[in-house]
Amino acid sequence: MALPAFRPSIWRASRLRGGGAATTRATEFGLSTYEGLRWRRERSAGRRWAIAGALVGALLGTVAFAPAAWLAGWMERASGGHLVLADAQGSLWNGSAVAVLAGGSDSREARSLPGRLQWTLRPAGLALALRLEHACCLNGRPVITVRPGWGRITTTLQARQGWIGQWPAEWLSGLGTPWNTLQLGGSLRLSSPSGLSVQWVQGRWLVEGRAALELIDVASSITTLETLGSYRFEVSGDPASAGTTRLDLGTTEGALQLTGQGTLGAGGLDFRGEARAATEADRPALDNLLNIIGRRDGARSVISIG
Repeated sequence: MALPAFRPSIWRASRLRGGGAATTRATEFGLSTYEGLRWRRERSAGRRWAIAGALVGALLGTVAFAPAAWLAGWMERASGGHLVLADAQGSLWNGSAVAVLAGGSDSREARSLPGRLQWTLRPAGLALALRLEHACCLNGRPVITVRPGWGRITTTLQARQGWIGQWPAEWLSGLGTPWNTLQLGGSLRLSSPSGLSVQWVQGRWLVEGRAALELIDVASSITTLETLGSYRFEVSGDPASAGTTRLDLGTTEGALQLTGQGTLGAGGLDFRGEARAATEADRPALDNLLNIIGRRDGARSVISIG
């Protein structure tokens, strides 16, 4: 019986076909494994993005609906418990409260203003613009701009012609001693035609601009005089002058004469002044008041702070 002829070309082709199939299966397996890994990575990344999106959404929702009590709490802490926004209502962005001066956390003294202080807080570029309104005491709607920065916070009272705010002097009695003893009458008026900027930089205060607080027709229950007089307390500063803020106190008119100068800088507050009667005829009626204001030195009372 004759055997068929050996055909090497057919054998080689058959081997090649068998090898190609194995290679194809290996390739398909590799591709399926890669696709699985890629799918798992995409799913993991999708989860991370979903979690991040939820966190960002929660944060934005919290900020958007932040209660007015947040601003009230920050103001109380920043002022050492002396300025309190009581009965805060609304949100951080649109709210109202009763403005109260208090003697601090350990004091029971407090005095509120009539009506409610209203505010709106809005982004202004890289800063926040706080617009205030108070029927009893503010002239229009003054704006305070707060600009946070790296290691610093800048608060600016925008310049305004005329007065910015006017408050009853008796409001100061809420601060406790010695204001509750003096029981002042008259009014306090704040003005700043050039604006005032206060920076907090690494624990130091830097002041630029000028503002004045006028004490108009001041009276006191511990003297028989109808009025004591009118006075002007001015704050001015320039960061170029080693961060020193200048303080000046002077008398516009009145039976009680007040004068003084001081600075506020890295070393704290340093103020020196004096109080005296304008005439000898006024001195007996002012003796008790002069004893309270400062240290008596003959006819004058020496004021020393810092």
